[in-house]
Amino acid sequence: MGGSAQTLTLTRPCCGEGSRPAVPGAETIIAVLLLANLARRIGRYVTFQRMNPTDLFPALAPDLEATDRMIRRSLASEVVLVGTISDYIIGSGGKRIRPLMLLAVSRALGYTNPAQHHHRLAAVVEFIHTATLLHDDVVDESDLRRGRKTANSAFGNPAAVLVGDFVYSRAFQMMVEVNDMRVMQVLADATNVIAEGEVLQLMNCHDPDTDEARYLQVIRFKTAKLFEAAARLSAILCHAPAKAEEAAAAFGRHLGTAFQLVDDVLDYSGDTAEIGKNVGDDLREGKPTLPLIHVMSHGSGTDRQLIRTAIEQGGDVAFEDVVAAIRRTGSLEYARAMALTEADLALQAVKTMLAGSQANAFSDVLMKLPALAVERAH
Repeated sequence: MGGSAQTLTLTRPCCGEGSRPAVPGAETIIAVLLLANLARRIGRYVTFQRMNPTDLFPALAPDLEATDRMIRRSLASEVVLVGTISDYIIGSGGKRIRPLMLLAVSRALGYTNPAQHHHRLAAVVEFIHTATLLHDDVVDESDLRRGRKTANSAFGNPAAVLVGDFVYSRAFQMMVEVNDMRVMQVLADATNVIAEGEVLQLMNCHDPDTDEARYLQVIRFKTAKLFEAAARLSAILCHAPAKAEEAAAAFGRHLGTAFQLVDDVLDYSGDTAEIGKNVGDDLREGKPTLPLIHVMSHGSGTDRQLIRTAIEQGGDVAFEDVVAAIRRTGSLEYARAMALTEADLALQAVKTMLAGSQANAFSDVLMKLPALAVERAH
């Protein structure tokens, strides 16, 4: 199934003033049809829906369990507060999509090294992601993540920041143990770009003139870069040819972009109990994400002024009115369609990466991940 999937050619609807469908609701129809098409192509419908990744992808269960053990061992510390907060973070769960992707790419490309460096690097990638979340929640003053109090809400900002630093530094200790300069270069570069993405997002906050290009730059720096690095690391471990390595990196980049686009949609369409964090957090923080940016460029004068004020002021300003404007303008459907474009590009990259390889259970995982990224409720 992995190497034989058809290619869905998907163009982004409504990219400019002259390209909007003339029929009301056409954006919704397009998005729904594309979602159905993608789901049929990839195979049986799969979603995270609070399921354990080992249940979704049993072929990866041994690798995921080994990675989880490494995560727990590596977060051990003689400093009691570090251990307490680390246990709290691990206990909160999470999708683990980044380490899952790294493990799946490694296995699909034939990784069999007894050193098991793919487990170590999967843990490293999860640590970098976790550290960014700890710091993000402090910056954003968030109080809910994965259905539980954030670490900063439970233990205070200073503890959350310092344990985030511990998790970052532990990740770098572990990557050195792989003893591969390219691995260290990829992760060092990725971490630096992620930090730049955080600053770019901060600069965009409360700025209603943020356009789509600036928004996408934040996504590619802040979210997609770690996905890209994780997939590239797998190819490096497998000594894959340059073309396969670049295809792996493209797969991660597009998958990460699709994942974040859906996150931004769920902030206006999800359910707090389902997504595990407060709906409307982006608006409260004055973040101009794609649904708002689309209203600013396609909405009525009244809607544009509403969104401008909401972004500038942040807080709980007219959230229901903002959601209504987003729905009137078809902005959620627009964002979902863009996520589908990225998901399809991810599938094409997998096909390139695995060209000439025999389809197996691990390539099957990779073919399902793009659907998993866009077809989820949290």
